[in-house]
Amino acid sequence: MPRKTGKVPSYCRHRHSGQAVVRIDRVDNYLGTYGSPQSHRLYERLIAEWRVRRLEGTPAPNKSRPPSPSLTLEQVVHQYRAFAQTYYVKDGKRTKEYVCMKYALRPLRSLYGDSNVADFGPLALKAVRQHMVDADLSRGVINNRVNRIKRFFKWAASEELVPAAVYQAVQSLSALRFGRTEARETEPVRPIDDEWVEAVLPSLSPQVAAMVRLQRICGMRPCEVVLMRACDIDMSGSVWIYEPFDHKNRWRGHRRLIPLGPRSQEILKPFLKLQTESFFFSPREAEAWRNEKRRNERTTPMTPSQAKRKPKKSPRRAKRERYDTDSYRRAITYAIKMANRKREEKEIPLIPDWYPLQLRHSRATEVRKGFGLEAAQVAMGHAHANVTEIYAERNLDLAIQIAQKIG
Repeated sequence: MPRKTGKVPSYCRHRHSGQAVVRIDRVDNYLGTYGSPQSHRLYERLIAEWRVRRLEGTPAPNKSRPPSPSLTLEQVVHQYRAFAQTYYVKDGKRTKEYVCMKYALRPLRSLYGDSNVADFGPLALKAVRQHMVDADLSRGVINNRVNRIKRFFKWAASEELVPAAVYQAVQSLSALRFGRTEARETEPVRPIDDEWVEAVLPSLSPQVAAMVRLQRICGMRPCEVVLMRACDIDMSGSVWIYEPFDHKNRWRGHRRLIPLGPRSQEILKPFLKLQTESFFFSPREAEAWRNEKRRNERTTPMTPSQAKRKPKKSPRRAKRERYDTDSYRRAITYAIKMANRKREEKEIPLIPDWYPLQLRHSRATEVRKGFGLEAAQVAMGHAHANVTEIYAERNLDLAIQIAQKIG
């Protein structure tokens, strides 16, 4: 493990000049006007670089070389933002990757926004990464964001905004390794026991309960189950074939075909509509179901003012025509919370928190155990078996049988 760092150098005021100053490695670094945002940004940058040097035991760099005239990093990020606004777009809307790039570049701009982009190198990128570690981001998130920063420099080099040597230099920085960093580790995604899935179903609306049951049976991704429409399903055979109009690997030109057997068909039949382009699972219909349920469970009569009350024509938070992955997950989280209130009163074990992706892992593990790795790969729609290894838990029973015979 890296050794502990010493006392962090303080942000101070130089008495004679009135400038902000920080003494690092016996050298005074002047930061500009005391208290100004620019001085604080430069201070954070120098401290981040100082932390990296302390962790790795490297000496302070020689800063006698004058900077070469070039664009500032903030100016290059501004040009990249204009490119990203049109590149990371799908069906006329910005994708989540655009937001992820924005978060990845935020510490880069904060620490080095006003610096010469041609002077950026691996040490600076290490400082940005250490800033993310200090912000308590997980190791996986940090590695992903650093890779996005490298992608940003690749674009800048292709546009001749930075020297190619800058991109080649930042590429040399290796990813954080497990057990060799102070970055926080996260638990891997595990399958969820069917016992806890069944315990939540009574607390869900029919729409969300159907999505949960379908995901558990078919192993679909959350983003695929929320998009289901009749027009995307071939019902000509005994096994229906569902092809989502949008999916994870559509941009690669891949097709995603999901077989729907008799159990899945029974779940979907109550949601079939005359308008084949309408989404099966609608938050508006779920809200109407909840309101009807509340009215039926009333123990007191409705007042005249309540009876005359009409829904707002333009509510601030109108229900949308379909769920997305976030609202789908929130609905499950809320149902678990409601179910646990009742279980707590009855003093029975509480339902652990789980989320839709775990249903996919459960299905992958089940298929792999019964039919093998290749079958799990086909069922999950993975192009490579090593991806299926992440989703499907290894068959421990087989290892136990081997141990019984030869172990």
